[in-house]
Amino acid sequence: MSILGPVLIVIATVAAMEGVAYSVHRWIMHGPLGWGWHNSHHEDRHGPFEKNDLYAVVFALLSILLFMLGGRWWPWLWWIGIGMSVYGVIYFVVHDGLVHQRWPFRYVPRQGYFRRLYQAHRLHHAVEGRDDCVSFGFVYAPPVDDLKARLRASGALAERRSRHKDAWQPESGAD
Repeated sequence: MSILGPVLIVIATVAAMEGVAYSVHRWIMHGPLGWGWHNSHHEDRHGPFEKNDLYAVVFALLSILLFMLGGRWWPWLWWIGIGMSVYGVIYFVVHDGLVHQRWPFRYVPRQGYFRRLYQAHRLHHAVEGRDDCVSFGFVYAPPVDDLKARLRASGALAERRSRHKDAWQPESGAD
């Protein structure tokens, strides 16, 4: 096998993984089957890990399985495992590190692609609960203005503002 074949398999797998990640995030993690793990990601984290991190373990185990099958019988599966692993590293650096600041330092991008990605994912978390969220991809972000328009149209932000406003009550007798 020439080097071109494996390189193309890895690149195609990384690209395909964004579609897989979008689909899993949208319809499994935010669906009734996966919300039990994923809701921890939409709440305040206490400690270095959250239940949602189990999804990374599942994808790592799938990648390991591909390495095993590819090493034993079908070599092209090994290269797909490499592509999944590369996507996992990208996810860890961009999503966990850049967006959710799970690094030991804080960096907020001020311009360009990373700013758009950061803003899109912050808008994903602007909605409480699993419904009416936007932007389910991890390395692709739709235009921020489009996401804001979708959030306004859904009424989810107005509902959130109303809920938080009603939750605050001044103490009786306070001056």
